Amino acid sequence: MKELPHPTHYSYQLHRKQRTTQIILPVAIGSLALIGMIVLISFATFKSNGDVSRWAAISTIWIIIPILFTGLITLAILVGLIYLMARALVALPRYTGIAQDYIYIAQSYIIRGADMVVKPVIALDGFFENVKAFFERIGTP
Repeated sequence: MKELPHPTHYSYQLHRKQRTTQIILPVAIGSLALIGMIVLISFATFKSNGDVSRWAAISTIWIIIPILFTGLITLAILVGLIYLMARALVALPRYTGIAQDYIYIAQSYIIRGADMVVKPVIALDGFFENVKAFFERIGTP
């Protein structure tokens, strides 16, 4: 199987260098720091006089912090939407009243147009029903 040639231009070499220094190295350092913290916390917690309840409280705090920030961001968005809605409700009744007037005008035209389209069908159906009723009356003594 023949291998494809690797590009040797400057941008590809720069990309490989940046991939190593900007992606792989920070992830490796972060992983090592996390593993180190786990080992340190484990030794501090589970040695003979370790304070397990204190470390449980610290862990709970670290779990709750992202939830608090997410809730704070959600609250800020909600407050902003409420403010925008209050501002919109000041101006909207005038424009919605105008739009409602146009909808009522359009409604009458739409109903009239629909009636005009259906009127021949209804008239033809009524004619056939009259003919059918006439022949039923003639046929029965």
